[in-house]
Amino acid sequence: MPPDTSTGPMREDGFATLRRFLPYLWPSGMPLIKARIVTAFGFVLLSKIVQVYGAPFALQGAVDHMAKGDRTAATLVIALVVGYAAARFGSTLFDNLRNAVFEWVGQDATRRLAASVFRHLHRLSLRFHLGRRTGAVTRIVERGTKSIDTMLYFLLFNIAPTILELAMVLGIFGTRFGAWLVIATLAMVAIYIGFTRVVTDWRNALRVRMNELDTRAVAHAVDSLLNFETVKYFNAEAREASRYESAVSSYARAATKNETSLAWLNIGQAAITNTMMALGMALVVAGWARGRFTPGDAVLVSTLLAQLFRPLDLLGMVYRTIRQGLTDMAALFDLLDTAEEVVDVPGAKPLVVAGGHVRFEGVCFGYDPDREILRGIDLDVPAGTNLAIVGPSGAGKSTIARLLFRFYDVTAGRITIDGQDIARVGQDSLRRAIGIVPQDTVLFNDTIGYNIAYGRDGADADAIARAAKGAAIDGFVERLSAGYDTEVGERGLKLSGGEKQRVAIARTLLKDPPVLILDEATSALDSGTEAEILDTLRLVSRRRTTITIAHRLSTIADADRIVVLDDGRVAEQGSHAELIARDGLYAAMWARQAAEARDAEEAAIAAE
Repeated sequence: MPPDTSTGPMREDGFATLRRFLPYLWPSGMPLIKARIVTAFGFVLLSKIVQVYGAPFALQGAVDHMAKGDRTAATLVIALVVGYAAARFGSTLFDNLRNAVFEWVGQDATRRLAASVFRHLHRLSLRFHLGRRTGAVTRIVERGTKSIDTMLYFLLFNIAPTILELAMVLGIFGTRFGAWLVIATLAMVAIYIGFTRVVTDWRNALRVRMNELDTRAVAHAVDSLLNFETVKYFNAEAREASRYESAVSSYARAATKNETSLAWLNIGQAAITNTMMALGMALVVAGWARGRFTPGDAVLVSTLLAQLFRPLDLLGMVYRTIRQGLTDMAALFDLLDTAEEVVDVPGAKPLVVAGGHVRFEGVCFGYDPDREILRGIDLDVPAGTNLAIVGPSGAGKSTIARLLFRFYDVTAGRITIDGQDIARVGQDSLRRAIGIVPQDTVLFNDTIGYNIAYGRDGADADAIARAAKGAAIDGFVERLSAGYDTEVGERGLKLSGGEKQRVAIARTLLKDPPVLILDEATSALDSGTEAEILDTLRLVSRRRTTITIAHRLSTIADADRIVVLDDGRVAEQGSHAELIARDGLYAAMWARQAAEARDAEEAAIAAE
């Protein structure tokens, strides 16, 4: 589905969108950018002066002298013809100098707006990103940024110069040919603009639908390819291809209708402009027949109208491009206007970590108002200790980690680190103090070295190598022909589960956080790899405040304290021995997992 913008701000009209973009085009404190804009408009003015007052009048003079039959004026005629060619060249020269001067302005404005949107997307909450398709969001950003340069070019260097040229041409027609030609030209331009606007608005509705279908097709393709393995697991290649082909077919039908409407627009525009050309020439010829005008005057009117028609012939495309650009920019500003759910309080101070004492005090939280996940959670993790959190699926274990990172704000209670409420400190300093080894490690499609170095900006090769050694992955990397420059593939799929986990551990070691979260870090691994990773994790967690979220209880039996969550509440807590002796929920889970392990072992022996 296309991204849902119904809950966002109202779509702004075109002028409001342009007003919002102006600060990017005319930025304060950047005089060189403003100087380029002024220079570019200077070239626009020079181009139009040469184009309107230079070339047509030179050609008119040449034709009039030739019509007189005076062969002695050949030198003057040649000079006029050369002047005509020079004026045409001058117009082209000034137009291209204008483009060269202004290009950096458009690119810089695009860069600053795109960077603002990208930074804003990273500031939005996890809730936003889980509720939006990544492909659809990136498509909105791509369309919005790409439309800026083209839209600015047409707006500033097509419409504005055309208005200036129309004013110049009307002035010439009024002083040399009378009001009737001025009125006819204005009527033609008004009819042309009215027709173009009506048809283009109709086409714009078709294009909006076409873009929605395009977004849907792209989002489905990205979603399907990101879940490549799942598609293979369920033999769903044909199903996915059918769904994608259906989406593309819908887009193709909409695109065909859009292009057909363009043909009707072009036919109508051509009919209007050529009718005006015939009428204007006929009026001048009628005046010539009465001795009022010369043959050169006919050429002058023809040349001026032809020059005026040239940008008007593009008016449909220009109007559509500007309308579409405004639509795409408005969608981009909708993203920029999406409210940040998690924000720093005014005057938030950096988190100062002395030891890393973590406390959850009466914490309540729900992803939706009618679905509460945590109900008055109290946890106390003294500095340097290891707290394990266990419980059935849906009990809220992983939510603990998300709240500690402040991906969401709690609905009641508070979370503190060394007595500082994390809702009242800067998010950047908070997240610098916490490291995580997740269950599903997602790596960037880059090298092993890059992914390890992601733990600390600016880390050198020696620091990366030490982190890899601490995670016990240095031997594996050294055996690779490309070493740390080995590409890991999309989401790290070229590495095994154990290798990805060790990269995640190395990344966290490089970050060197005082608080560490192990979120079911070994649940997806086989028993042999799990034992090796657990040994590494025990070394990593020494002298750090560690919160271990686990499904397999055998992996956390040595934790300083174990908390059992059930239905969003703390059901039990204590050491492993204390909880077994209590013979409650933890003991029942331990017995069940032990029985499952024995059954699996017996089945393996029987299979041999």
